[in-house]
Amino acid sequence: MVERSLRGMKIGANSLESDIGVALVDRREVTYECLDNKQRFVVTLAADAEAPTVWECRCGSEARLIGAQVDEEEKNQKPVRTHWDMLLERRSTKELQELLDERLALLREGKLYKRMR
Repeated sequence: MVERSLRGMKIGANSLESDIGVALVDRREVTYECLDNKQRFVVTLAADAEAPTVWECRCGSEARLIGAQVDEEEKNQKPVRTHWDMLLERRSTKELQELLDERLALLREGKLYKRMR
């Protein structure tokens, strides 16, 4: 009985809800220009949403909102800190090399084992 009720239906692939009575929010289109290859593309946003000044282009580079003014604060933001940068704040390169050598020696001696599940 259960097999018959699911026959011909993809579970999770299709919604059983209809679009009747659904009111869509007002939308607007904003245009961005890629800084690397000067291509333009359009992004659809809600009418009351604030458009970000920077958007990632399809090519992976940065695109700017056309007609937006660049804030000085945005230009002078601190660069993103990576895990490596934060690690170097806590330990020197020499200390990291010593730790690596110790762990590799333990691994080669067979004193480090895989975790058992």
